[in-house]
Amino acid sequence: MDFKSMIRVIPDFPQPGVSFKDITPLLKDGAAYRAAIDELAERLRPLGPEAVVGPEARGFVIGAPLAYALGVGFVPVRKAGKLPAETVSVEYELEYGYDRLEIHRDALRKGQRVVVADDLLATGGTIRSTIRLVEQLGAHVAASAFLIELTYLEGRAKLAGYHVLSLVQY
Repeated sequence: MDFKSMIRVIPDFPQPGVSFKDITPLLKDGAAYRAAIDELAERLRPLGPEAVVGPEARGFVIGAPLAYALGVGFVPVRKAGKLPAETVSVEYELEYGYDRLEIHRDALRKGQRVVVADDLLATGGTIRSTIRLVEQLGAHVAASAFLIELTYLEGRAKLAGYHVLSLVQY
């Protein structure tokens, strides 16, 4: 399936010079959404993942169905203060300031094989922070998986040493 044809490109959003990649047309098409998740699952299954971790919020849209397709659990990574039980956290830099991500302290086992999933790999900051959380818990990142990769932003370089999979590249 041509997933790229299902992604709407919106010029100058959210600001001039940015070309936003909108996945909502793909998500609303049941067959395309299923095919994208199934293709990611097929490529990831040989790596033996035991859980899928996804950062808030679009990581949930990709990660949860991917976990279901793989027959494993899904672990959410949230913004600070959103998880109810004991957490570990990591601070990461934004364009203008800092933010914090958290994961439940008991979300993963030591040595557990994990896939980190999100809709988009851009600069790699959010995913790198999510990987740091997974590793703080002693789990092993088997791969990171994305619908879209913006290759010109070189986010893959921040994930050097990790298996990176993307369905569509710009």
